[in-house]
Amino acid sequence: MPSIGVKLYSVFFKFMLKHRLQSRLQESDAVGGGGSFGVTSRPEEETAAAANPSFTDGVATKDIHIDPTTSLSVRIFLPDTCLHFPEARTRSRAGFSSIGSDQNQALTRRYSYGPSDNGVFSGSNGGVVVKRAQNVDNNHRRNSYGCSIDDANLKSENGTYRGYNPVGKNCRRLPVMLQFHGGGFVSGSNDSVANDFFCRRIARLCDVIVLAVGYRLAPENKYPAAFEDGLKVLHWLAKQANLAECSKSLGSSRGAGVDLRRSEDNWHVADAFGASMVEPWLAAHGDPSRCVLLGVSCGGNIADYVARKAVEAGKLLDPVKVVAQVLMYPFFIGSVPTHSEIKLANSYFYDKPMCILAWKLFLSEEEFNLDHPAAKPLVSSREGPPLKKMPPTLTVVAEHDWMRDRAIAYSEELRKVNVDAPVLEYKDAVHEFATLDMLLKTPQAQACAEDIAIWVKKYISLRGHEFSY
Repeated sequence: MPSIGVKLYSVFFKFMLKHRLQSRLQESDAVGGGGSFGVTSRPEEETAAAANPSFTDGVATKDIHIDPTTSLSVRIFLPDTCLHFPEARTRSRAGFSSIGSDQNQALTRRYSYGPSDNGVFSGSNGGVVVKRAQNVDNNHRRNSYGCSIDDANLKSENGTYRGYNPVGKNCRRLPVMLQFHGGGFVSGSNDSVANDFFCRRIARLCDVIVLAVGYRLAPENKYPAAFEDGLKVLHWLAKQANLAECSKSLGSSRGAGVDLRRSEDNWHVADAFGASMVEPWLAAHGDPSRCVLLGVSCGGNIADYVARKAVEAGKLLDPVKVVAQVLMYPFFIGSVPTHSEIKLANSYFYDKPMCILAWKLFLSEEEFNLDHPAAKPLVSSREGPPLKKMPPTLTVVAEHDWMRDRAIAYSEELRKVNVDAPVLEYKDAVHEFATLDMLLKTPQAQACAEDIAIWVKKYISLRGHEFSY
């Protein structure tokens, strides 16, 4: 069972949230939709974490407003591994003072991304022998991601990371993960302290660039605003990749001094089409061909919608390719109750009556239905590609979460059509056990993030499935 502290905090949390939701329900008619610009965060509810582009705790962050017609924004989380080899960092920590089982483990972890800088390592009588290669020019060595060893020199004088230079060599490419926060479509934000902490953890463990999406909230913005925002970010990512490629090719021709006047003319033409709008961190380090979607609670509903649309779009999204998605205790519901919805109707933090209230705020009065396609992924009226075309899907559920049965059922349907769709169920866990502010630093939350990283790396690794253990 959850601890006494969790139970007490759950009572306080539900009281405050229920009061807020009821107040918004009473005011929703007066709001009248809130206009197209909308609301993406509620400062009176959560403390925001300031963006910091100087690799604090190994991750640099920045905020970008990506849509001039709405309040849609993203916070970029860039891990410092974009500046150096992962094996080099592990080597500096592990050292070479002794030889033994710990050394063997360190070497295994150190070179999981590729060969060492020093040569070949082989076992001898249970130990490790280092055979140093001769005449190795480390300045030209490249790891499995394709970056050279001197790509880490793009920091400004104040320590913030500058990023993209079209003619530079900083080309270590990291997978891109789109993260959708929870909050029942009516609360939460991509820059809250809790979401900032979680995204930093995921960026470090998965070695990915995380784009935390600040989608529009209800009741100011009803369905399908949040879903459209998620898809809009995916299209924005594709546009950024294409702009970066354009800037790179033009920058290379200018740097080479080939037909300088002509390349300058081309540069101005390209700039008129938006080349100057390229996001430097994504241009320098993003690999959109390895894109992962991660949704928390209601964010899981958004992620699943975006995955379906990505499958429908196919090559129209090039070079973006969604290779996997992670649904963390998704916000699924239905009119016919499941076993968990009956047994755990009054569960911790988010109970069924409160969630129904959130759906009333998200869906318009005419559309409100617990079997709505946004609320029930297996409803027969839901449009989209067949389940067998869905990307590999990891589902995280909690033992004491009333929504768990629907998430498990969805995963089972995916497995029936041969989609890799495992379920990770955590004992004595509650809804949002790995993302809620109070629970973020618990061993269970850390273990969940590590489990997600192990599974995700099967699909983002350039070397195959060596992480599928």
